[in-house]
Amino acid sequence: MQAARDRQKSYADLKRKPMKFEVGDKVMLKVSPWKGVVRFGKRRKLNPRFVGTFKVIKRVGDVAYKLELPAELSRVHNTFHVSNLKKCHADEPLAVPLDGLHFDDKL
Repeated sequence: MQAARDRQKSYADLKRKPMKFEVGDKVMLKVSPWKGVVRFGKRRKLNPRFVGTFKVIKRVGDVAYKLELPAELSRVHNTFHVSNLKKCHADEPLAVPLDGLHFDDKL
C-alpha cells in the first residue's frame, strides 16, 4: 500500500509547481470561481480567463494572499487561494480592464 502511495505521489509531484508571491508582486485573478456572480461583458469562449493586475498586500497563511482590489470589486472578498492567482509578467496597459462589470444581487 505504501509503495503505491509513493508512486502516485511521485507522479503528482511531476506536474505540481509551487507558487509563491512576495508582497508588492502584481498578479492576475482567475475568473472561473466567480461564474454566476460576476460577468465580464463577454460570454462563453470570449470571456477572459484572468482579469486585472492586482497588487499583493499580504500573505495570509501558507496558500492565501490578500490583494488590493479596486472600487469596482469592493463587494468581493480580497483574500484568495494561490490556485486562483497567476503572476503577471506583462505591463500595466496590456492587462484586461474591469470595465463592464455586472454583479449579481445574490452575492
